[in-house]
Amino acid sequence: MIDSTAVIDSSAELASDVSVGPFSVIGANVRIDSGTVIGPHVVIKGPTCIGKQNRIYQYTSIGEDPQDKKYAGEITRLEIGDRNTIREFTSLHRGTKQDQGITRIGNDNLFMAYTHVAHDCVIGSEVIMANGASLAGHVRLNSHAILGGFTLVHQFTKIGQYSFAAMGSAITQDIPPFVMVGGKPTRPHGINSVGMERNGISPEDIRLIRKAYKIIYKMNLRLEDAIDQMEDLAGESKELSDMVSFLRNVSRGILR
Repeated sequence: MIDSTAVIDSSAELASDVSVGPFSVIGANVRIDSGTVIGPHVVIKGPTCIGKQNRIYQYTSIGEDPQDKKYAGEITRLEIGDRNTIREFTSLHRGTKQDQGITRIGNDNLFMAYTHVAHDCVIGSEVIMANGASLAGHVRLNSHAILGGFTLVHQFTKIGQYSFAAMGSAITQDIPPFVMVGGKPTRPHGINSVGMERNGISPEDIRLIRKAYKIIYKMNLRLEDAIDQMEDLAGESKELSDMVSFLRNVSRGILR
């Protein structure tokens, strides 16, 4: 399961069925759980913890030092969950002491070729980052979000669940859950109803979210007033309540 040309540090902990391809390098303080497949020419630096049944393709860089001039060699971590697909030339960096010191990635995500996740990012589950999409430091990318090819996300930005960014989007402010953005400059373009339908969100919840979108983007309200109207609308809808909660905790304002 481990190619004879691979270099594995004596302190690395690999489950017995982990596969490591030719010329890959696994450094100190790396732990890899069962069923994970490491392709050829992969570099993994610790402290990094990788879960079960991940597929990591050739020429990826995982757990490298953060690209932050303030970083001075502190011990920081990268944590990756289960069943992620990490394609060619992807780079996933560890955290910094200026945040929580950890970059966290959930389960069942797809990172296409040349994607980049910078230090201190937190990524949920079932996210798709298409080719060349890049996250700056401290980004929060919630579950089921999709970033089109070459999408760029500014540091400290939050991107809500089930949101969708079209190819080449430049995201400099928070994106509420369920909202689609795109164009140059990047602007909101309705809700991701197709993504919601595919993931079993009810027609009634989709109707409420569409109405909430109109409150935010079509009624020329201050965000605080729009949130108050959405709270009255939410009722028993978990999805709309989650959207309200997100909006009450935006860090950079929302893209409008």
